[in-house]
Amino acid sequence: MAFDGITIANIVSELKETLSGGRIYKIAQPENDELMLTIKNNGTQYRLLLSADASLPLVYLTQRNKQSPLTAPGFCMLLRKHLQNARILNIAQPGLERIIHLELEHLNELGDLCRKKLIIEVMGKHSNIIFCDDKDRIIDSIKHISAMVSSVREVLPGRDYFIPQTQNKWNPLRFCPQYTETDSGADASFLKTEEDRVLLTYGDFCEHMRSKPMAAYKALYTSYTGLSPIIAQEICFRAGIDADLPANVLEDTALHTLYDTLTAMLQQVITGVFTPTILYNGPEPIEFASLPLTLYADKTARTFDSISVVLEQYYAQRSMVTRIRQKSVDLRKIVQTALERNIKKYDLQIRQMQDTEKKDKYKIYGELINTYGYNITPDSKSMEALNYYTNETITIPLDPTLTPQENAQKYFEKYGKLKRTYEALSELTVQVKEEIEHLESILAALDIAMQEEDLVQIREELIESGYIRRKGGTKKARVTSRPFHYISSDGFHMYVGKNNFQNDELTFKFATGNDWWFHAKKKAGSHVVVKTEGQELPDRTFEEAARLAAYYSKGRDQAKVEIDYIQKKHVKKPAGAKPGFVVYYTNYSMAIDSDISAIRQVD
Repeated sequence: MAFDGITIANIVSELKETLSGGRIYKIAQPENDELMLTIKNNGTQYRLLLSADASLPLVYLTQRNKQSPLTAPGFCMLLRKHLQNARILNIAQPGLERIIHLELEHLNELGDLCRKKLIIEVMGKHSNIIFCDDKDRIIDSIKHISAMVSSVREVLPGRDYFIPQTQNKWNPLRFCPQYTETDSGADASFLKTEEDRVLLTYGDFCEHMRSKPMAAYKALYTSYTGLSPIIAQEICFRAGIDADLPANVLEDTALHTLYDTLTAMLQQVITGVFTPTILYNGPEPIEFASLPLTLYADKTARTFDSISVVLEQYYAQRSMVTRIRQKSVDLRKIVQTALERNIKKYDLQIRQMQDTEKKDKYKIYGELINTYGYNITPDSKSMEALNYYTNETITIPLDPTLTPQENAQKYFEKYGKLKRTYEALSELTVQVKEEIEHLESILAALDIAMQEEDLVQIREELIESGYIRRKGGTKKARVTSRPFHYISSDGFHMYVGKNNFQNDELTFKFATGNDWWFHAKKKAGSHVVVKTEGQELPDRTFEEAARLAAYYSKGRDQAKVEIDYIQKKHVKKPAGAKPGFVVYYTNYSMAIDSDISAIRQVD
């Protein structure tokens, strides 16, 4: 999700706690629109990343350093001149705007104490980093915005800095007396104007909402600063209100519940009660937030102590997922094309198999003509005869140009042709069905691939299966990818294959006879092996292993997935079977969800 005002409030709260009173030790500009500040405070060194990238603006603490250009840009040199060794007096946010103020104190060339502001605006394509004096006059900015670019506000040296009011939104914190009655909010994180000191009421809320004939969640985020669409939907969800219901038709009871839910959330923001969270759909991170998102109850949620860690991990993982998807596009296209071709072939074969169901009828026709054909008159187009298999009288079509013996022979030839077709298709349909299952398992492996190394084995499998031609002179790729490794709540080691080669290795080389084996029933997915070390598995470990098998299968998005489990010694691999294909007969089964958030993964 995009940065909203609540996420900025969480960042400001964290930065205040970590950096207030610290001194700026180094200033670097690794990219044209990015700063890296190294700050020393309480004997610890921190790195603060400030990015005004139009596509991905960011502000967070990081342990990672970035390479800087040999020659520092002009903006970086200016900041070094003024802010080297400057002390951070305060870090604040105006209302719930997506803006952060760093209030700084430094000595000028004459040794006089001066104050400056470094303002970070996290506003998508309008993001900027602006350096101002103590009178809010712009000294310089990382991006210069002239009147030709924006008619709302110029961001140029010598101009006065102000926050443009372009959307006619209210500061929702004004609903909270705790915010309006203090100078800078409960934790001094909010800069306030005179207007902000005036309390908004429930009556104001009703007026704002009923003036907008649009979905309730849209009315929320278009009326108040700092609320993103996803947070607005969360407020509606907590209030038990349909988010898509028009705001101007809400009843008084619903409006009051919505108001109470909104103000309760804002109280958390003012008092700094945040729960930085990343939500996952399978291995892919899909959302992050500073407050719990209860409307995503079906997704895996992971909470953190730091919003900086959330931002760094979320965007790193998103970047990794995007990069892996880009690198796997060619493999996915090959597999998808082959899968579609085999499905079409299988459908055609099934239709042809259905046609062969007539074969026995033609055999009976031939036999009956041979039996009763002596009384067929010349030029007859049909004959009636008693079917001695069913004791029913049937009508048999005849070709009047043929003799009874020739008509019988024609039906026997049709029977023979359909019989040969049936026998051939009986084998072919099994082969094609196995190929479809094999290709679906490769697609499942591509879905859970998280590193480039994971793609190496998948590519090798496609080469060995004949879907990709090995380039001349190239050797078999060295394998560095390893199965997922988890520890159950009872301390048992659980392993999950990432692809068919790993599935075979786990099941037939790594697992021993009394280890337990899990797999989603009749679905493409990973083999899960639990090492027993000669012990009995508790019920909880069985359930956790089954959840892993459900999670790493094509049935992940279902409420319940049926899982087969059995001791490894009962799992067999038929001779010549494709990678990952096994057979078993005396298995147990359970239906379980795919929530693995409580299972500890070992890196």
